[in-house]
Amino acid sequence: MPVVHWPEPSAENELEDQWFNLHWKTGALATWADGRPFAWVDDEITDAGTDWVATYHHGHTLLQPVNASEGITHHDLEALKAWFRGA
Repeated sequence: MPVVHWPEPSAENELEDQWFNLHWKTGALATWADGRPFAWVDDEITDAGTDWVATYHHGHTLLQPVNASEGITHHDLEALKAWFRGA
């Protein structure tokens, strides 16, 4: 599977993240995917990030937030399985 190489932080990206109330990974992932489908499972996914990706990324996506104290659950795996079937 491809691996995302995180970009160096920049003032421009930081300002955009603050403006849209995004986690710093959100824009980096959407830019890296460049319109391709991607699934992101993380404990730092926010509603603002989900909305931003739905608006600005024109590919099939799944942003699956997980509870940091629980980790990935069967519910999360089922969501991934359903997404992969539809991707």
